[in-house]
Order: sequence, then C-alpha cells, then structure tokens
Amino acid sequence: MTDAPKHPINPDPANELASDNSLIDPRDFRNALGTYATGVTIITAVAADGKPYGLTCNSFASVSLNPPLVLWSLGMFSQGLSIFQNASHFAVNVLGASQQALANKFAKSSEDKFAGVDWTPGLGNAPVLAGSVANFQCRAANRYYGGDHVIFLGAVEAYAYNRKEPLLFARGSYGRFLKPDAPP
Repeated sequence: MTDAPKHPINPDPANELASDNSLIDPRDFRNALGTYATGVTIITAVAADGKPYGLTCNSFASVSLNPPLVLWSLGMFSQGLSIFQNASHFAVNVLGASQQALANKFAKSSEDKFAGVDWTPGLGNAPVLAGSVANFQCRAANRYYGGDHVIFLGAVEAYAYNRKEPLLFARGSYGRFLKPDAPP
C-alpha cells in the first residue's frame, strides 16, 4: 500500500455531490475511514409518544467551545431519523471500555433497546445512560444535509464526565487506549 491517491480526481465535483457519480469505491472508502479511531456513543432522544429511543454512533465530534456545540450524523434512511428530526433535545452518551455489550445492543434493531438499561430522563427527557464516561445533553440547534446523512448540531446545555476509560472503535472492532508508557 502506498500513500499515493488511490482514485482519480473527478473533474466535476458538483456533479459528484449531486448524484451517485463518485469515482471512489464506497467499500474501500469505508475501509480508509476505519483507520481513524473514534469513541463510541449512544445518542438518545424521546419520540413524540414519549418512548425513549437510542442508537450507537461513532460520528460524534466537538464543534465549538464558545458557544458549546457538538455534532453527530445519522444515515438518511435510518428508522430513527424522524425521532431525532422532531426531538427538541438529544443526549450523547460516551461509552466506557466496559460497555461494549451496550454498544452492540443499541447498534441492532430492537423493540425495546432500553429493557434492562439503567437511565434517567435528561433535558427534553432524552435518556442519560448510567455508567457512561461522559454525557452531553443538547438542545437540537440545527441540522444539515450532507450526502446520504443528516448532520445534527447540538447546543450543549448540560454535561457530566468521569475518569473511566472510554470505548474506542477502529477498523471494524472495539478497542482501548494504550498509553505510550504502558508495557506492550
């Protein structure tokens, strides 16, 4: 493998963004993105009927410290998209290294993902999960459409964190952070 560009540059980027004319192979692109390690979160909100909803997500990122803003993205055809589009608030629950089973539970379709899960209602009743490394309770500030995803911008109105080890995800697998001075 070399560091040279793998695909030719599209001479008409506007056409590439407007349609399915990308010269980049989607599977290979996903593999390249997988080299970037991320944290693992469960994003939560409540549906119009008051039922809690959540999903595992690793597209979370900070945007601004002042004002405090974060973002995350969700596939355009996700079954929970309308819940997040209509929610006044959402919570970002950053998972700890010991919460891999919880990440897997919320990554799959299920009638009641919250069965047996310890949580409390946060701002806008968005579920805040017990035992998470951090949580960010956000007012839904805006959303943007980007390709096959919707990008949700959240204004952080409350947050909490602890010193537990975070759960990481890279190359399709969960992992942990290894400090440079730790023995191999």
